[in-house]
Amino acid sequence: MTTAQPTPGTDTPRTGPLTDLRVIEMGQLLAGPFCGQLMADFGAEVIKVEPPGSGDPMRQWGSEKAHGTSLWWPVVARNKKSVTLNLRTEEGQALVRELLSTADILIENFRPGTLERWNLSPESLAEINPGLIVVRVSGYGQTGPYSTRAGYGSIGEAMGGLRYVVGDPDSPPSRMGISIGDELAAVHACMGALMALHSRQKSGRGQVIDAAIYESVLNMMESLVTEFDVAGYVRERTGAILPNIAPSNVYRTRDDKLLLIAANQDTVFRRLAETMGRPELAEDERYATHAARGARQVELDVLIETWTRTLPLDELSAMLETNGVPSGLIYRAEDMLTDPHFAAREAIVPIEHPEFGTMRMQNVAPRLSETPGSVRHVGPMLGEHNDEVYGSQLKLSDERRDELRQRGII
Repeated sequence: MTTAQPTPGTDTPRTGPLTDLRVIEMGQLLAGPFCGQLMADFGAEVIKVEPPGSGDPMRQWGSEKAHGTSLWWPVVARNKKSVTLNLRTEEGQALVRELLSTADILIENFRPGTLERWNLSPESLAEINPGLIVVRVSGYGQTGPYSTRAGYGSIGEAMGGLRYVVGDPDSPPSRMGISIGDELAAVHACMGALMALHSRQKSGRGQVIDAAIYESVLNMMESLVTEFDVAGYVRERTGAILPNIAPSNVYRTRDDKLLLIAANQDTVFRRLAETMGRPELAEDERYATHAARGARQVELDVLIETWTRTLPLDELSAMLETNGVPSGLIYRAEDMLTDPHFAAREAIVPIEHPEFGTMRMQNVAPRLSETPGSVRHVGPMLGEHNDEVYGSQLKLSDERRDELRQRGII
């Protein structure tokens, strides 16, 4: 089972299947850094390269801050090392090329063409390290007429089709409440890198992973394109339901709580009808089949909520569980922190922060039975590992490091 190590800044051993890999992360904000977080969680040595003085803007971002300090950074930068380096200078570019000469993976999410302007094109890097895998995350991909446009995750969500179908039908397109476009691109980028590692075992050569945010979103859109192409069907915003999938909705209880009930399969609906004390509903031709329930989705939801409003949440949940009807609360963070299932599986773990003491965050997922990942330390201080990386790994003397620091190179 994955566990946290509440001793940041120490030599806690890396665990997981990627402990033999060295990753240089040159991205910023979220798409590239979340890809790096996934790799670091499973043991890769992830060296994050940040601009001197300012660092990754994620150090300041977040919906809530404590004493002006980001509470997002400790999560997205966990398990990584931080070095500072000015990549806009020839000396900075030379140093990162030296780092990349022994690396397995480079992660970047700059606008296409930036690496090339910095004399760090994948082709030139392959000359010094033929096995290097270059992960490039961008809004629109590395090619095509939109490739050089500035592209944030929200734009990719809109272009990939997600924004149009999220929200209530009588409201403008909504967003998910998280940066899902960036995160989907990061997951696809990580998946592509691991595929490339498998290929490298046979070929000995690296390759470029082109992960576009809009395509990563598009990849999750199920049969949306095909439905329109073949049948002319346009998916619209439907709020808490999916059209023709019934019953599957959020219902209010007597004590004014919300419970999600999903009983759209025939056998499950039969169990729900029995739980409601109305077994005849499962035989009624208006509700007996999946298609029939879908056609009468609104009236069926009214019927069910009329029943759920007669019961308090705890009693209703217990009845549904006893009868094998899938149901669940709409969890918030406070619910997760007190839920026994989260606790039993250590889905949320404590980790020490040098300023805030013990803080809790999500654990590593997925779980590997033989080579599990781990949360070892929170996001590092800016340039915390300069001496280790530049001194121990690149063998730069103290004098040379001081000189580079004074000149704003590191």
